[in-house]
Amino acid sequence: MDTQSALAVLSALSQSTRLEIFRLLVRHEPDGLPTGEVARYLDVPQNTILAHLAALTRAVLLTSQRHSRLVVYRACLPRLRDLMLFLIRDCCAGSPELCAPLVANLSSCCPSPESCS
Repeated sequence: MDTQSALAVLSALSQSTRLEIFRLLVRHEPDGLPTGEVARYLDVPQNTILAHLAALTRAVLLTSQRHSRLVVYRACLPRLRDLMLFLIRDCCAGSPELCAPLVANLSSCCPSPESCS
């Protein structure tokens, strides 16, 4: 991940509803949730939720898949992992063992790299 990509992700997550959407979808991995369920969980009107889902999708934080009449959204965990690794890439003043627990926790909860397109 480069600086511009990191800024796009952080910008998308800097709004409270979008952050809650992303956290909700992370909790519902790997199945994801349909648009209407996301709106109901967060008590947000469906037209508003669509705008937030679009912003998160543009930042490559979400993927969507159509199932008949439903659109199911999923969190892009590899993108989240890439952001976290970008943020800690040069951590601990040359003492990477200080960040080892954080890296281990990220590695254990996120799937291996794959495309979220």
